[in-house]
Amino acid sequence: MKDTYQSITKASEEVIFKDRNSKFFGYAFPIKSEDEVKRHIENLKKKHHQARHWCYAWQLGKDEQDHQFRANDDGEPSNSAGMPIYGQIQSFDVTNILIVVVRYFGGVKLGVGGLINAYRSAAQMALEESNILKRTIDDLYLLQFDYPEMNVVMRIIKEHNLNVVDQQLALDCKIFISVRKKESEAIFDKFSNVYKVEIKELEH
Repeated sequence: MKDTYQSITKASEEVIFKDRNSKFFGYAFPIKSEDEVKRHIENLKKKHHQARHWCYAWQLGKDEQDHQFRANDDGEPSNSAGMPIYGQIQSFDVTNILIVVVRYFGGVKLGVGGLINAYRSAAQMALEESNILKRTIDDLYLLQFDYPEMNVVMRIIKEHNLNVVDQQLALDCKIFISVRKKESEAIFDKFSNVYKVEIKELEH
């Protein structure tokens, strides 16, 4: 089971690809939702208000099963911009990412082959400028128990090097833990077998 994914840690530096007087500015942004896409594109439209096209592709989702993506040619010939950009997202195996390529037309038509090459190259350069980090896909659990069980719970957490996300210690104890997906079944069973400790999986 694949329980890792790759994303970028912060926005890339601006890159530029030139072909026959046309300029293609490439940018990569880490995103967590589709709403962020609009914001980044609006900002780039302000920055490059004299450009001709703002083409982009994004992908969200940590698991291959729940990947969502979109590619937009923004007025360029069909599949000559958005899909070549998306191809680089796949090639670099990254997700939770938006890549935008802004084009200034240089007066010479590049043809579909030239456009595909330019948008692909600008996207590739933006990704090469990015810091790509591998992360684990984690499940989130809530442990509920009374104070006498604290020692046994903490011992299991230490033994398995589990990540405590939050804890609420009031009349009873609540500890939120994140567990790597491929270990989560074994960890769930471990806590389920502890008398007086309740464990339940939470939605992220």
